[in-house]
Parts: sequence; C-alpha cells; structure tokens
Amino acid sequence: MKGEPKFKVGSTVATPGALRALQQAGQGWITFLDRHVSGDWGDLGQPDKRANEAALVDGSRILSAYALSTGVTIWVITEADRSSTCILLPGEY
Repeated sequence: MKGEPKFKVGSTVATPGALRALQQAGQGWITFLDRHVSGDWGDLGQPDKRANEAALVDGSRILSAYALSTGVTIWVITEADRSSTCILLPGEY
C-alpha cells in the first residue's frame, strides 16, 4: 500500500464483470483498492478528484477510476457511510 489509508473501506465486494475484466488483464483487485484508499484516484478529471478530497472531510461517496492493462476501465466506489466499497465496471453502475 502507498502510505497510510486515508479512509475506511468497510466490506469490499466486486461484481462478476469487474472480476472477469481483472482476470483477463492479469491484474489483482487489491492493487486498485490500495491505490483508492491511499488517495490515488486514478483516471479522474480534476473536478472529480477535488470532490474526492472534499469527501475525505465531509464524508460523502468516494469514486476512483482505473484503466486496466487491457484498456478496460474499472471503478472503485466507497459508500458515504464507509460501510462498503465496490469494484465494478462503469456500465454496471
């Protein structure tokens, strides 16, 4: 992990589509969860990155987006109450 976690992720789940995409890319989900919890928001624009930084203070939802080696994008979303984090494909949202 890159440094100390910036927030709690709660229970971590992943959709079947995200798990398939990760397997096809030969990449593990823990890599992306580590990036997410350390504040590396991935492939987001500045407004979304700023929203995540604000969420660390105000307790709202946190979203990260990462491109897999295959070019497929996955999202990692931590709920506002920090009870759970889901790894999913954007189309599964």
